[in-house]
Amino acid sequence: MNAQLVADRTLAGDLATAAGELLVELRNSSGLCGKELGKLGDQRSNEFLLARLAEDRPGDAVLSEESADDKARLSASRVWIVDPVDGTKEFSTDGRVDWAVHVALWSNSGGLVAGAVALPGLGVTYLDDGTTVELATGLVPGGGAAAPRVVVSASRPPVFAHAVCDAIGATVHPMGSAGAKAMAVVRGEAEAYVHAGGQFEWDSAAPVAAARAQGLWCGRIDGSELRYNQDSPYLPDLIICQPVYRDRIVEVTKGLNASG
Repeated sequence: MNAQLVADRTLAGDLATAAGELLVELRNSSGLCGKELGKLGDQRSNEFLLARLAEDRPGDAVLSEESADDKARLSASRVWIVDPVDGTKEFSTDGRVDWAVHVALWSNSGGLVAGAVALPGLGVTYLDDGTTVELATGLVPGGGAAAPRVVVSASRPPVFAHAVCDAIGATVHPMGSAGAKAMAVVRGEAEAYVHAGGQFEWDSAAPVAAARAQGLWCGRIDGSELRYNQDSPYLPDLIICQPVYRDRIVEVTKGLNASG
């Protein structure tokens, strides 16, 4: 394997894990809650990630949810796509574990070439080589749901959620952040994650990298390819699923209204 790719993958995992640890400590010690905690978490995690990337990969561009979009990235050969806190509402709610940190690397020669999703509340980081990094604390739930499940946004479930479930014999299960839902499919706790309520590149880049490493199919609701480092980072819909369900799900989603 290319040495640069190994180093980039390691860095993605290290950064997502370290930012997650920072957020857990902030959550436990700041004395804040609700929107104040969420705002501070977004800020601190973003500052940490930007500082580390500037130090470790000074020649690369960065697209972050919490920073102004520097269009110079469009001519860059390498762009880090990060979500400092994926699921800010869940992070700022005591006891919730369905939030994440996303760190991905896009290359103009290879698309998504590295990605890591940290689930700090569970103490684990998923890498795009199919491996995981467990933290000192936290319990990673096992896979294998008793019956097929489709995970969807708790606040913006797609209008076709129940139709998808009918097509594959599954039930709907609302969950928090995009990363948490995607990793539920990676762990085998769900067969699919479907979304059409609006997202951006930082919401899906790292989860897609990690999911593809496990052989899952990832694409848009019309069956087309997910494209990153586009002029507009808006990437509103997503499917991550076991490949055996791809055709049945897309048959439902491709002709339906993607709003809701």
